[in-house]
Amino acid sequence: MKARQAKISRNTKETRIAVSLNLDGRGKSSIKTGIPFFDHMLTLFAKHATVDLHLRCRGDLEVDAHHTVEDCGIALGQAFTLALGDKKGIRRYGAGFHPKNPFTGLRQAGTSAFTATDEATAPLAGEAYVPMDECLARCVIDFGGRPHLVWRGLNEFAQRRVAKSEKFQDPSSAFRFGLAREFFQGFANEARCNLHLELLYGDEPHHIVEALFKAFARATDAACQRDPRITGQLPSTKGKL
Repeated sequence: MKARQAKISRNTKETRIAVSLNLDGRGKSSIKTGIPFFDHMLTLFAKHATVDLHLRCRGDLEVDAHHTVEDCGIALGQAFTLALGDKKGIRRYGAGFHPKNPFTGLRQAGTSAFTATDEATAPLAGEAYVPMDECLARCVIDFGGRPHLVWRGLNEFAQRRVAKSEKFQDPSSAFRFGLAREFFQGFANEARCNLHLELLYGDEPHHIVEALFKAFARATDAACQRDPRITGQLPSTKGKL
């Protein structure tokens, strides 16, 4: 099968970014943005999306982290668009984790109608929940060519004031949830996807952001997988994505 890889170089007066992406990777990554907590989020994204990701960014961090985080989302979204190509044969929709295969019960019951092919080609569906200690986050994604971000349950946290002590005590507190939103907005715009993210509940800043990135990773993994039942076909009735 054709390799689903992409390289993106995006240079502005605010950031200089280089991205190398392999959608059919093994979760390997090398990330350096100048923001250690953000590096951690992108590293765990690659691991849980099972993609290989190399990303370097030199941004105007002397101003703040906004341009770096937003532009990395833009560049990563562009890389996904390029790597997915015509999108033929992909599942298109993604949930936060792979639910129990609907054929598993048949296999355990010894139903003769069940085959290995049935299990391999069973569709991925279900609710997109990912827990992180006291937090629960949900993500559903559709690489359908229509950019839209839904961001629920986080508005009260988005632009909260960061105390001076927090900036030195806990880097995840300094990484405001509004910054995470800018990353996901940039990604959704350039990957041309519907991206629905929701915090159902949670308190600790590190846990909240990590749950969101992990849910995003698992949803992306599910959506980008090839479906052997529709090889060479677009997962759409309109003939174009």
